[in-house]
Amino acid sequence: MSIEFGLDTFGGVTIDDDGRPVDHPTVIRDLVEDGVVADQAGLDFFGVGEHHRPDFAVSSPEMVLAAIAARTSRIRLGSAVTVLSSDDPVRVFERFATLDAVSNGRAEIVAGRGSFIESFPLFGYDLADYDVLFDEKLDLLSRLLREKPVTWEGTTRTALTDQRVYPTTANGIPTWVGVGGTPESVVRTAQYGFNLFLAIIGGPPGRFAAYIDLFDRAQDQYGTPRAKVAVHSPGLVADTDDQARELAYDGWFAMRTTMGRERGWPPPTPSDFESEIVDGSLYLGSPETVATKIARTLSVLKVDRFDLKYDQPVPHSVQRRSIELYGDQVIPLVKDMLG
Repeated sequence: MSIEFGLDTFGGVTIDDDGRPVDHPTVIRDLVEDGVVADQAGLDFFGVGEHHRPDFAVSSPEMVLAAIAARTSRIRLGSAVTVLSSDDPVRVFERFATLDAVSNGRAEIVAGRGSFIESFPLFGYDLADYDVLFDEKLDLLSRLLREKPVTWEGTTRTALTDQRVYPTTANGIPTWVGVGGTPESVVRTAQYGFNLFLAIIGGPPGRFAAYIDLFDRAQDQYGTPRAKVAVHSPGLVADTDDQARELAYDGWFAMRTTMGRERGWPPPTPSDFESEIVDGSLYLGSPETVATKIARTLSVLKVDRFDLKYDQPVPHSVQRRSIELYGDQVIPLVKDMLG
């Protein structure tokens, strides 16, 4: 079985047993424990994403990943997105090279534009430069990752002349580009020879098969070696389907309402929730239900890894149970279904 399985979190704020939001420090400490449990469950990857808003606790994924690295020995650790557009590629490389040393070669980068825009004004960037910021910084990061002297010039930061960046790594840092579904982003990822990390957060997952095919064709066109493809989708595993629906519905509805208000989407409906579970990209239900849906996705998408974004706005005990069921029951079932 060549497909790997991982877990991703953005440090979404959980709730206590009375439905009140948990404070950020507690969420972060719980998240570190989740990484340890994921390692013990035999998962291949644990990703922590970056946000700068009150409903997410993690703004510095590398710090959290370093804490997990100190308590684990096998699982690979990476960002479930580093918002490269509002960061400095030199500092990104330095932080992940340090994480790579702490974890004994287990660090990975997932670079992206980010699904929210709070980091742009926070760090003094103009949204009018949204495209050029990512293009230039991805180009610089690609050069830094070679770990050789870099000479580079652009419009978004000072130029570099024959500059080395430290610390060095033993074997390099595997790097992915997070893509939400634009052909231009897929082609750019192929051009640089990075791995492709598809964020499939809604709608039928099969529609992304065209992007994977485009990625393959673009790699052939640019003459870059075939890179890996991963998919990332939200979900929650519970003991029964009804329990999973009951646990996740209120949080899903509130989150979709907030995101819709910010992005101009229509208000969600109960039928939207059900549609995402049955035919869309919400992997929610009993171990058998979730495994069947993952296996169906993996039968139509040619990917190397499936990541479940597990941080639903539920009590942390529910998240922990979801991780345990995912590792102990869902993944073995998927492997059996795929033969």
